[in-house]
Amino acid sequence: MSLIHLNPSALHTNPAFSQGVRIDGGTLLVVGGQNGTDAAGDVVSEDLGEQTAQAFRNVLAVLAEAGADQRHVAKLSIYLQAGGDVTAGYQAAAAVWGQHPTAITVLQVAGLARPDALVEIDALAVLPE
Repeated sequence: MSLIHLNPSALHTNPAFSQGVRIDGGTLLVVGGQNGTDAAGDVVSEDLGEQTAQAFRNVLAVLAEAGADQRHVAKLSIYLQAGGDVTAGYQAAAAVWGQHPTAITVLQVAGLARPDALVEIDALAVLPE
């Protein structure tokens, strides 16, 4: 399995993400939307940064269960409750996720399935062989 990070010279580059990721071989893992909830299913805080950090820890837990980590993620989708401070979410993501330049989409949405959730994160990963 390999992930090839694509950053065409015609586009800007950023160390936090890739413009595209080519997946060669391997088995795909789809990580369902993770909120900032603990093992009991309770939202950890009313703070976007704390919820984002927990949501990333939850994504990492699913990856670990499948024998993968951040390096194996080709795509992240991050859904923020509209009006959320993207900066607080980014700082929390950097602290937990680190600098792994996957392809990322960040969307602000009117609401999430769980009304007290401020963020939801899903991922597409390629499992190591």
